[in-house]
Amino acid sequence: MLRTVAVVAEEPVATFELGVLCEVFGVDRTDDGVPPFDFRVCSTRPGEVLRTTTGMGVVAPLPLEAARGVDLVAIPGGAADGPYHPAVLELLRDTVAAGGRVLSVCSGAFQLAAAGLLDGRECTTHWRHAAQLAAENPGARVDLDVLYVEDGPVLTSAGTAAGIDACLHLVRSELGSDVATRIARRMVVPPHRSGGQRQFVETPLPTEPCEGLQDLLEWVSERLDEEHSIPSLARRAALSERTFARRFAAEVGTTPHRWLTSQRVLRARHLLESTDLDVERIAHASGFATAAVLRHHFSREIGVPPVTYRRAFAHEPGAG
Repeated sequence: MLRTVAVVAEEPVATFELGVLCEVFGVDRTDDGVPPFDFRVCSTRPGEVLRTTTGMGVVAPLPLEAARGVDLVAIPGGAADGPYHPAVLELLRDTVAAGGRVLSVCSGAFQLAAAGLLDGRECTTHWRHAAQLAAENPGARVDLDVLYVEDGPVLTSAGTAAGIDACLHLVRSELGSDVATRIARRMVVPPHRSGGQRQFVETPLPTEPCEGLQDLLEWVSERLDEEHSIPSLARRAALSERTFARRFAAEVGTTPHRWLTSQRVLRARHLLESTDLDVERIAHASGFATAAVLRHHFSREIGVPPVTYRRAFAHEPGAG
């Protein structure tokens, strides 16, 4: 169970990435039903002002030793070319060896690589650094097409805001989708995003004025059990079908069908965890025509069938 989280702050500290980790794990949300985390910001130079990537300074209150024995050690970006403190690399290796997890945001993957933790593993980093990470670490399988990668105890995220996706994924895996959704709602971010970071490399910004599709996405998310199609969604967005499809890909990073399917799978996950509804009823409540259709999409996205997922993650397992 994820209870203790330590962030290692070393110069140059990536301000936004550090803020992401502090926001997800360091804010007390027990009043909203979120279990508390024992959150620690540590450094090899505790109490000193550390230089950041944005020109200001930050102070880590705890020494590096305070990060030993925690459930998760997180690296919030930083320099892609080192050098990295040997004690930090040792801490990362020891954490994994002791059964803990390590997480990197953006260019923090380079520290995991320097610790030897990416050899033979799938991983990712910011798209600007992906080629460098792959060239310097031929044993790592660098994937540019994802927002984050979990390979055993090692979790790496793509550029900047993808750290939010990785953190929420970890919370969802350890504490359930209800807790992850509560944190996401307080942060005013989606609890799960589809697509990968390649959209930000290859997809141009729309040339026509655009107010965004967030209202439409929220409307659909509240009606996942209803039928939706590109023509019906385009009409609701007051756009032609062609313009709607192009704008959706630019803003969301995937197709409407894939996004809708992922949201329905997410709804099914929540129902499997928090109710004793059978799979057929969960399928209909999530917008899938039958239990067989749910099983197909669920297994493809999650890797296990619904019943297996329920046995592993349900608070009070029900019949499937």
